[in-house]
Amino acid sequence: MTFNTLEAPVAAVLKPLARTEDGVDQIIQPSSPFVLESGEILDDARINIRLHGRREAPMVIVLGGISATRRLNGPDGWWNGIVGLGAAVDTAHFCAMGLDFAPNGDQRVHIAPIDQARLIELALDKLGVARAHAFIGASYGGMVGLAFAQRAPKRLGRLCVVSAAHEPSPLGSAWRGVQRRIVEFSLEQGATECGLSLARQLAMITYRSAEEFQGRFDRRLDGHTSDLDRYLTARGEAFCTAMPPKRWLSLSESIDRTHVDPAAVSTPTTLVACSSDQLAPLAQMEDLSRRLPRLAAFHVLTSICGHDAFLKEHAQITRALRRFLDGVVP
Repeated sequence: MTFNTLEAPVAAVLKPLARTEDGVDQIIQPSSPFVLESGEILDDARINIRLHGRREAPMVIVLGGISATRRLNGPDGWWNGIVGLGAAVDTAHFCAMGLDFAPNGDQRVHIAPIDQARLIELALDKLGVARAHAFIGASYGGMVGLAFAQRAPKRLGRLCVVSAAHEPSPLGSAWRGVQRRIVEFSLEQGATECGLSLARQLAMITYRSAEEFQGRFDRRLDGHTSDLDRYLTARGEAFCTAMPPKRWLSLSESIDRTHVDPAAVSTPTTLVACSSDQLAPLAQMEDLSRRLPRLAAFHVLTSICGHDAFLKEHAQITRALRRFLDGVVP
């Protein structure tokens, strides 16, 4: 990927947080207002990160979808089995950095992946890391990875983009637009949790595949609902405890603000796609692969889990990431 140089980052202070058995938390607090590319000021620009592994080891940035957090492994980890001792991202050899996407609070702002990339640069500055050895981004994290690589090519050794592309797919944008209008309507009506739950249920349909639903659920109605209905309802209700509605709106819109020129990406890049992905379709990722100047590898996961294959197909993901990271350890 080819990248633009970044302007001088905002000065910040680094504050240590709690040390846990699953990593060390830190807060990076900008000392002056953080202005988004949209011109808005990010009210709470704290960067909450967690470092997994030895601090002096080669840095690997690991980001997931919009609901992922800085917790890569452990009781609340979103990528257990992929990050950890002996895992694909082996914390015996690497320092894996996770972070919470901005905004931190229940705020609706016009934020884009390039803003997340700028915050990551600021975090690296305060950690004293001039160049990350690798960046692994899945789903929204992959879009942020492409933006980071385009913006700061000298600060990244290699990039792995999983189930993401340089721009949103048409169907993905259409589905997310409906989801946002459901949440907006529910906010107007004072039924916030109901709207966010419904939006998440619709999202779950886009994350998976018809083949999975066919084999997994009895879709016959038992009264007014089926097994599939009850599954989606449970997933929607659980999501309401994890994501404030305005923050979700900000991050959903951020996906649809992704626009990276593949020709401007000079970092050696590995792509990982899934054959049944509806949100980052294989055809779109094949198009990205043809337009990248330095495509290192292109792996296709065979799975019925759709967009969520990166969370479900641990064996295939592990093989792809081990090949990606091979040779990074000094």
